[in-house]
Amino acid sequence: MNNQPRAIMIFAAGFGTRMGALTKDLPKPLITVGGRLLIDHALELARAIQPKVIVVNTHYHADQLKAHLAPLDVLLSYEPQILETGGGLRAALPLLGTGPVFTMNPDAIWQGPNPLDMLLKAWNPDLMDALLMCIPVAQAMGHTGTGDFDTDDMGRLQRGSSLVYGGAQILKTDGLRDIGKTAFSLNLLWDQINENNRLYCCNYPGKWCDVGHPEGIDMAESLLAKSDV
Repeated sequence: MNNQPRAIMIFAAGFGTRMGALTKDLPKPLITVGGRLLIDHALELARAIQPKVIVVNTHYHADQLKAHLAPLDVLLSYEPQILETGGGLRAALPLLGTGPVFTMNPDAIWQGPNPLDMLLKAWNPDLMDALLMCIPVAQAMGHTGTGDFDTDDMGRLQRGSSLVYGGAQILKTDGLRDIGKTAFSLNLLWDQINENNRLYCCNYPGKWCDVGHPEGIDMAESLLAKSDV
């Protein structure tokens, strides 16, 4: 099996409930931030590393996403029901192919180097089954509460509070077949990988903004205004 990621999955199926009225008639990836749609910000980062395939999953207002993405070189994985991140990724595997994949959430803005390029350069399939891009809590704009993980001196992750998962990763997908649920979070797969000490961290050196809630839009636009992303 090829152990270098060549495919990217962008998660775009969710309801975007934290956005409130903004997503009543619009899927969150089609919200405009800094003059561009969130999905287009994500696609720019994805295309920059020249993957063989980009897959976008859809469910909520899927027709709107399909219309926007139709002229673009992406594949769609439509979900008749919400499968969450783990179930959605497993359903898209026939389009993504074998081997590890990138996954990406479109509801974030990055200021600094391309996180996907950083992940690719840091990826070591001999040591890792997952490599998550994480941001120190102090650099995570729009994030409330504590973080998701801590890291040891070797870069391995454990559940903790100092680092926020930024929504971009490289992941081996083999373990998905062992999860006996239809809809499930990738947290279940991360926990399996963590048991084998193969869950690793890539530390993002720039700034990151969560655009999963309305207040994040102004924050992200302020971040975009300071520097090219």
